Amino acid sequence: MTLFLQNIVALKTIAKGYLQDVDLDPIDKAWDFVTKVHAGKKHFSGIPYQEHVLEVASTLAAMNLDLDTVLSGLLHGVLKEGVTVEQLTKEFGKGVAEIVAGCSRITSIRYNSQLANQAESVRRMLLAIAADIRVLLVKLADRLQDMCVLDSTESKYRLETARETMDLYAPLASRLGIEWLKRELEDLSFRYLYPEAYLELSTKLENSFAERQKYVDDVLTILQDKLADNNIFPLRIIGRPKHIYSIYKKLVAQNIPFERVYDKVAFRIIVHSVEECYSALGVVHENWKPVPGRIKDFISAPKANNYQSMHTTVVGPENNFIEIQIRTDKMDRIAQEGVAAHWAYKEGQKIGSNDVKLFRELKKLVSSLQEVEDPREFLENVRAELMTPEVYALTPGGAVKEFPLGSCPIDFAYAIHTEVGDHCVGAKVNDRLVPLKYEIKNGDIVEIITAKTQRPRRGWLDLVKTSRARVRIRSWLRREEREHALQLGREICERELRRYETTLKKMVKTGHVKVLLKELRCNSLDEMLAKVGTGAVTVQVLVKALQPPEYREEKTLPDELTPQEIATQMVSQQKFGAHGGDSGITIDGIDNMLVKISQCCHPVPGDPIIGFITTGQGIAVHKASCELLLATDHKRWISVSWSGTQSAQHQVEILVTTENRRGIVATISAAISAHDANILGLPTRITPAGTVELQITLEIADLEHLQLLQQHLRQLDSVITVRRM
Repeated sequence: MTLFLQNIVALKTIAKGYLQDVDLDPIDKAWDFVTKVHAGKKHFSGIPYQEHVLEVASTLAAMNLDLDTVLSGLLHGVLKEGVTVEQLTKEFGKGVAEIVAGCSRITSIRYNSQLANQAESVRRMLLAIAADIRVLLVKLADRLQDMCVLDSTESKYRLETARETMDLYAPLASRLGIEWLKRELEDLSFRYLYPEAYLELSTKLENSFAERQKYVDDVLTILQDKLADNNIFPLRIIGRPKHIYSIYKKLVAQNIPFERVYDKVAFRIIVHSVEECYSALGVVHENWKPVPGRIKDFISAPKANNYQSMHTTVVGPENNFIEIQIRTDKMDRIAQEGVAAHWAYKEGQKIGSNDVKLFRELKKLVSSLQEVEDPREFLENVRAELMTPEVYALTPGGAVKEFPLGSCPIDFAYAIHTEVGDHCVGAKVNDRLVPLKYEIKNGDIVEIITAKTQRPRRGWLDLVKTSRARVRIRSWLRREEREHALQLGREICERELRRYETTLKKMVKTGHVKVLLKELRCNSLDEMLAKVGTGAVTVQVLVKALQPPEYREEKTLPDELTPQEIATQMVSQQKFGAHGGDSGITIDGIDNMLVKISQCCHPVPGDPIIGFITTGQGIAVHKASCELLLATDHKRWISVSWSGTQSAQHQVEILVTTENRRGIVATISAAISAHDANILGLPTRITPAGTVELQITLEIADLEHLQLLQQHLRQLDSVITVRRM
């Protein structure tokens, strides 16, 4: 206990250093509280739990965070021991209680759990963060301490925790701009995820330490002298080795050996003012050649997490690439501590505009991801959203937007507003029109062009890189698919109800629809209509639910027939009459429904056909003998028939086998043209038997047209066989 008392004194000493006018007695009170609650309890590493919470609170105090956050670090595990939120509120105030409650809700995000449970845990964490960012700061400090003692756990737990830290917590630390914490979490995760690579790389770095240190000292001397020659006297110049995981990423990304990584160190010049930042940059470029495309100005255009600095990579001494960052002392403090450098929750202080902007971005992230229901999609979007942005582009008004590499104008449009994204038809980049597939580059000024008639396209999902754009596009497509399903479901239900001389409106008015909903296990009329429209409730099931009980057993159940017999039964009553009206397909009494001709069997007017109810894509029309159709769920089949004169052209494929003679392709083409059929494709090949096969894609009017054409082709000299594919 003596050691603990020394530690609590050390904690209070750290806090007193920056909370001079704040009463620190609550720290003693919280310490007494946790020693009683956690008496005899062990952390997973084997150390007393009180020691772990002291380390967490000390880390938070070292970040100069407010008293409530430090207290929450001490108390973050008490709810698991039976303490209530009401007790915490009474003892330490509402603020502390809410932070601790937020931390407790997100303690068990395990990567070995079921996908749905894991997604829900991450979702809860994001909601807690959006409510109070201090929840995340406590959790990050807690995770850092856990990672430092991960050696004492079993292998499986180490891997799960390290992967979770690398994928979730390190990116979240980066999002808050706390770079030192991000580096620590990445390096510790790397150590456990790739132990062999970590050992090899750390050994090489250790062996080359003396050489690198001499190089750093030489560069520091040169920088000091060159800057002094131009009357620039920095507060300090720092040369530091890059953290091990960043070097590993470069080795993997560029597929190069360790010896060819020249920028293993980074230099930071800390000056007095913004003017000196640009002056120092000029001196650096005057003496060393800059690498094109590696100059980034985050001073005039800060990152979303408030980071400001000048970045440049130059060809330094011995032709080595060196990265140099130039910024003021205030910028450096923010770069290292992020949101904690100008914390907004200290007593008597208002939230700064930069913090407001950061919190707003985090809330946007949470609200956009809340719309994603599929667990796998949700987790993929979280990881994508937390990826470190690599591209910084600007609006015409000068606002900076951050994107992953490969992002396109559609990503930019959705970053502005959902409405802008939904109606995006094009973009101007640097006053030049570009296609939507254009990849945005650093420094681009992007102006989005919109049109009221434009709507999101499914193909956009192949172009966009940001989760925000992907979520919005999928959300719109789902709404559109649901509307199609509702329309189709309503028309199918109305058609079936007409057989019983009633309508949906009448059933709703009389209350009989409740019986139908109960029969079909649906909570609402819209849910039932959507299920009918997507085929989740088949026409057969709907008919059975509508029938009076005394008639339900008279009909032969479709399951007792083979797919071929069901198909024959469904098309036996179709009438392929004289073609003398508008072109189209009748869907068993339903009008104005989305219909598409299947590309697997290419049915043409005159073929016996069956419709298949797709999910959100209307009706796909197949030949009744189509093998792909016969392999599907026949409960989603629907009777369809050709109606009217088929004025449109229909695609069909035929295979013609001929003798290998000169001019045979021209002969075949002339015969097809003579029958007013259009050739879309005519690939040929020589068979092992020495004959020629022509796989011809045609446009024809109907089945009769095709049969006449086939008959003519069979009569040609040299033609061996003609068959429809």
